[in-house]
Amino acid sequence: MFKRYAYKKIFSRLTETRKFIQVISGPRQVGKTTLIQEVLKEIGIPGHYVSADEVSAASPVWLQQQWETARIKYKSSPHKKGFIFVVDEIQKIHGWSDTVKLLWDQDGGNRLNIKVVLLGSAPLLIQKGLTESLAGRFELIRIPHWSYSEIREAFGFSLEQYIYFGGYPGAAGLIADENRWRHYIRDSLIETTISKDIFMMTRVDKPALLRNLFEIGCSYSGQIVSLNKMLGQLHDAGNVTTLSHYLNLLAGAGMITGLQKYSPKKIKEKASSPKLQVLNTALITVQTDTGFEGAILDHEKWGRLTESAIGAHLINSTQGTDLTILYWRDRNREVDFVLKKGKELIAIEVKSGRAKTSLPGMEAFLKNYRAKKLLLVGGGGIGIKEFLGMNSEQLMSLFS
Repeated sequence: MFKRYAYKKIFSRLTETRKFIQVISGPRQVGKTTLIQEVLKEIGIPGHYVSADEVSAASPVWLQQQWETARIKYKSSPHKKGFIFVVDEIQKIHGWSDTVKLLWDQDGGNRLNIKVVLLGSAPLLIQKGLTESLAGRFELIRIPHWSYSEIREAFGFSLEQYIYFGGYPGAAGLIADENRWRHYIRDSLIETTISKDIFMMTRVDKPALLRNLFEIGCSYSGQIVSLNKMLGQLHDAGNVTTLSHYLNLLAGAGMITGLQKYSPKKIKEKASSPKLQVLNTALITVQTDTGFEGAILDHEKWGRLTESAIGAHLINSTQGTDLTILYWRDRNREVDFVLKKGKELIAIEVKSGRAKTSLPGMEAFLKNYRAKKLLLVGGGGIGIKEFLGMNSEQLMSLFS
């Protein structure tokens, strides 16, 4: 069973007495819908599942109608463990959070044991709705991109296949035909995420700038890039504030993010140039003409893909925890990743075979800061396969 931790968490919460709205959020095509359908099949509690993605103009009125349908079904089929109402793609309903708050509170006042599950594929927009209207009424379950262990177990991927083809389960069955795989990633994932989850849900004044930022961000994954310098490579005029905002939108959609430089001073940390990082390596390889076999033979490209896979794994695995993923650089000395938990630090150096412009910075980092542990991944340290196989609990245990 994929996403075992999420499956168990959802299953457990839905067998409890009605307490909170369960919100399942994550990027497109990571299996949120399949996951909840598997839970509903196994849990043995009656329910009503609807998706706003199947309605041309989903509105608060449509949501109220579906909620009333759930209430009728609940009253006509009493069950000692209640009733489950699931709304998929909730972010497509304008003003959804206010409507959910109203209807949820009505059910509570009428003592209706209807458990509500909301699914959304635009995490940034979901979070906005939750904080605006539903404070104290929800629990959030984040579903990140698939890990190496999950893809290997479900589809038999080798380490090399995972590094190149990434962790999109819907595309896993297409890798034998790389041209078909590329079209699927571009059309069903990248274009759909940008055009539906970002452009249709958020005001974007310069759509061409955001698209160019995404493409360049994928090309420079694993590199520290000044936003001012990046503006010179983009085709549409903008400013650093706009660029930073668009990078946040891409991060919220589960595509690409910018890691901040570690500093004990928060102001310096926030003002640092970001280290660009894709959240799924498929977003890098789909932008190039180099096929799987050719990428393996190109040590420079393969090293870059490997380092991006490790960075993506760190970010995806630690979502929803109190770990922060950063980098560190001083002049020409760099630490690839810094894991921060409270005031404790773990410095990680990656030996991927890629020729780096900067020098290893472990010694320089230690002269300035006290690190709990120093880790080497690859190159005689922790094996890359072993590290990519570590789950969030194992990563958290590094601090013990």
